[in-house]
Amino acid sequence: FVQSQKLTNKMISKTHKITEKYKLGQQKKIHKITKEKEEKKKERENTLKEKVPALQMSGLSLTDLQNLCKELNQKIDLTDDERYDVEVKVLKNDKEIENLSMKICELKGKMKRPNLKRVKISADAMLGALLGSKVKESVDFKANLKTVKKEDEKKEEVTDWRKNVEAMSGMDGRKKMFNSGQ
Repeated sequence: FVQSQKLTNKMISKTHKITEKYKLGQQKKIHKITKEKEEKKKERENTLKEKVPALQMSGLSLTDLQNLCKELNQKIDLTDDERYDVEVKVLKNDKEIENLSMKICELKGKMKRPNLKRVKISADAMLGALLGSKVKESVDFKANLKTVKKEDEKKEEVTDWRKNVEAMSGMDGRKKMFNSGQ
């Protein structure tokens, strides 16, 4: 019982350490993300201050206000054009990156090949599929094959076994067996 309690304490301490590390990592990530958000906010404010100066409309006449509106509209058009150009460049780069990554995957052979099904097809149907409607007649493949002539093996004539036994009996028969074995 004492050993099992020690083991559970060790296991609890290990799991506690792991959870603490996990929590610490999460806190660091959250802190990093909030810093990045604040930096982006400050950067945005600074760029807005640089590009868009504070408007002073007090004491301006109607024509001055109209001229100011025209200038602002021209600036808006320029920024829209720049934004559109940047978007087009980004889209082109994204497509190029995608194409290159596909080529890399093809070169590495990591593309999943589909499972092909076996299809039983006759020779005529295969030729029809490959050559289209050019081949209308049935092609005889066996006509083009070479013919092989079979040589007939010499067959021993079947004779009456009793004659054979009579011929082999006695000393003459044994001599024949001995001579034929050499």
